[in-house]
Amino acid sequence: MEPNIFDKVQDVDLKKTMENAYIDYAMSVIVSRAIPDVRDGLKPVQRRVLYALQSLGVTPDKKTKKCATIVGETMGKYHPHGDSSIYGSLVYMGQPWSMRHVLIDKQGNFGSEDGDSPAAMRYTEAKMSRLAGEMLAGINKNTVDFMPNFSNEYEEPVVLPSRFPNLLVNGATGIAVGMSTNIPPHNLREVIKGVDCIIDNKIAGRKTEIEELLPIIQGPDFPTGATILGKRGIEEAYRTGRGKIKMRAICEIEPMHNGKNRILVKELPYLVYRSRVIEKIAELVKDKRIDGITYIHDAAGKNSKAKIAIECRKDVNPHVILNQLYKHTQLQETFGVIMLCIVRGEPKILNLLEILEEFLAHQIQVVTRRTQYDLQKCEDRAHILEGLLKALDHIDEIVAIIRAAKNVEEAKQNLITRFAFTEVQAQAIVDMRLRALTGLERERLENEYQDLLAKIAYYKEILGDERRLLAVIKEELDVIADKYGEDRKTSFSYDDILDAEDLIADDDVVITSTSLGYIKRMSPENFRQQNRGGKGIKGMQTIEKDYIEDLFMTTNHHYIMFFTNMGRVFRIKGYEIPEASRTARGTALVNLLPLQEGEKVNASLCLRDPKDEQDLILTTKSGMVKKTALSEYANVRRNGLIAISLKEDDQLIEAKLLSKDENIILVTKKGMAIQFNEKDVRRTGRSSMGVIGIRLNDGDEVIGMQESSQGENMLVVSEKGYGKLTEKSAFKAQNRGGKGMRCYKITEKTGDLVGFKLCDQDREILLITTEGIMIRMSLENISIIGRNASGVKLMNIDKDGDTTIASVAKVRESENDGEEDSEADPGEDADTEIAEINGEDTKENQEE
Repeated sequence: MEPNIFDKVQDVDLKKTMENAYIDYAMSVIVSRAIPDVRDGLKPVQRRVLYALQSLGVTPDKKTKKCATIVGETMGKYHPHGDSSIYGSLVYMGQPWSMRHVLIDKQGNFGSEDGDSPAAMRYTEAKMSRLAGEMLAGINKNTVDFMPNFSNEYEEPVVLPSRFPNLLVNGATGIAVGMSTNIPPHNLREVIKGVDCIIDNKIAGRKTEIEELLPIIQGPDFPTGATILGKRGIEEAYRTGRGKIKMRAICEIEPMHNGKNRILVKELPYLVYRSRVIEKIAELVKDKRIDGITYIHDAAGKNSKAKIAIECRKDVNPHVILNQLYKHTQLQETFGVIMLCIVRGEPKILNLLEILEEFLAHQIQVVTRRTQYDLQKCEDRAHILEGLLKALDHIDEIVAIIRAAKNVEEAKQNLITRFAFTEVQAQAIVDMRLRALTGLERERLENEYQDLLAKIAYYKEILGDERRLLAVIKEELDVIADKYGEDRKTSFSYDDILDAEDLIADDDVVITSTSLGYIKRMSPENFRQQNRGGKGIKGMQTIEKDYIEDLFMTTNHHYIMFFTNMGRVFRIKGYEIPEASRTARGTALVNLLPLQEGEKVNASLCLRDPKDEQDLILTTKSGMVKKTALSEYANVRRNGLIAISLKEDDQLIEAKLLSKDENIILVTKKGMAIQFNEKDVRRTGRSSMGVIGIRLNDGDEVIGMQESSQGENMLVVSEKGYGKLTEKSAFKAQNRGGKGMRCYKITEKTGDLVGFKLCDQDREILLITTEGIMIRMSLENISIIGRNASGVKLMNIDKDGDTTIASVAKVRESENDGEEDSEADPGEDADTEIAEINGEDTKENQEE
């Protein structure tokens, strides 16, 4: 009779059964698929691929092998899943845009950083990279545990020895069940320095604090470069294991020959595809969410430094367009850090210190087991050598015992009985070749024995002293850092004002700008003093018809106010001006300020606090002056503020901070000057036009304004290199609005005046030509002469060319350790007051 099928049916609780099954499935995915181990930073499939390469002998010093062979070896012996996941992991480990240091040396099409798929595995080849060899170094020395594979036919490693912190160096990403991991890649040198710090503290007998690691491991180092905005997200991720890191593309605004500008995207954020960015920009332009882009194209190529080129219309500010792109596209992206990994079989979120400590604990175990293995091998060999050397001392008797024996076993037993050899030693003696009887061979055996004794002592020292063990680990890590380490690819920038102030030191800087609107920030240590009449040194590299127009000293954290010819004012901080070398042209101001067509900066000043109770005096080309409280300019918007209302064809040429009861001096290009007291100028509102300062003759215009306290002598310089000093007292104070007095004799040889400064005779000046040549000289060699004279030649000008003097700048250098000038604020004479410009030890104190 057949058994009833219903006898095999069992009643179960479906809820409990599903819970248990799902938990088993979830843990299998977490531990065996998606989450990396904290010790070697690898997922199981990655570990199995590398071990399959080892078992196939496809090491870094061998030829590449078909990827299909590698996948077949991995799938057949170790990984019980599909070939697509194995090949995907193999490809990922060979992509230099995915991993900071690749573990696979690829041959063939492994895809592209734009998201293109790799070729089929039958077309590609691969082998282990040199750094991957370090992951597996010592695996045959019992350094790690092995476990049976899925069929119990072969054994595979539970974890790789991993001689460097791969989890942080190459990062990891994976989605499991109910959890995910997202660890960014880091710089190999920085991470190893972090481990070194922990080792040094362990040797010193103290615990490492995470604050010690933060300055060493600066932040993620993505293989695609780009820049990270701010450090708050990094610090949060390092302290808690979770955080958000803002990444931004490296972009450059480049002027084009047709007067337009284009934005060149040079480096993209990690895991951002170029094609998707282009598609998104095209969509934004089509929907008119961004206006002003005329053309976008993929600029990537073998010889191209840019990945995307974005052309802008002539009438738009490319800086504004770029900010819009950062806001609406993946040119600015967030990397959500979740430092989840498998720790002793369990998924855990660790902070930076805990990850490095777990790696170090793994290395202590690996090096200990490796040393024990090497010690055992040395002791075994030394034991045999002891028997061989003892046998050589009694060779005749031993030969007789062996010859008399009927077989090998009898010979071994007779040797053990006669000389107390061990089984191993006796076997080695009967296997000994006749060449061992030569003198050279005996010497070789004795040398080998002494070397083994030294190694045994060394291994025992390591095993007996934890500090010695830690020193060995540190030494091996440093070798890897020196051998494989690279400079950072990802830079850091600031995310807001606070971050900027934290990242940038409040150092002295020199700001220079040109007549065509190029500006740059330089270190003050750039120029050396020369004698009058010299040719000077090469300054800024200018383009045709451009020349240096303004130059002044400030600090990174001071505000710089820019006044334009159209009567508007803008304000940025010193560090927001890009730094450049002495000969570089600099950055176009249109990239920093939203200037209109035809608008240029004519005056600038710097100050620490824009809310100071001080007046600002402005001067226009037509002779108008205006006095306004500085506090009215305290809230300057990003797109500027009206500083003065101008008549038609008039321009703002000068702006200065004003002291009370100060005399103002104006000079025109035709050699007229007027001096009047600031009390003659009534204070007016921010958008007013001002009052008449000097009445001009036809064809004349104001070239400069100075405050009486800026010096005792009037220095005027003509466009053909002539100049003179005249005592300030030669110009009596008048009421504003007059014609003024003659201050210079204009001739065909001298040309019109181009520069005017008030200064003392012990000061120095910089003369700047329209070709960008700068010469520095002392005023001590220039005589003080009368008002109606033409002066002396200050600088040789090429008579055959079109070169002329463009501007004159004063140099301030304190010779009395700051006693005289210690009260001077950088904004007091912001046009050209320069301190310590030649890099000498004297320094002018700046009032904070």
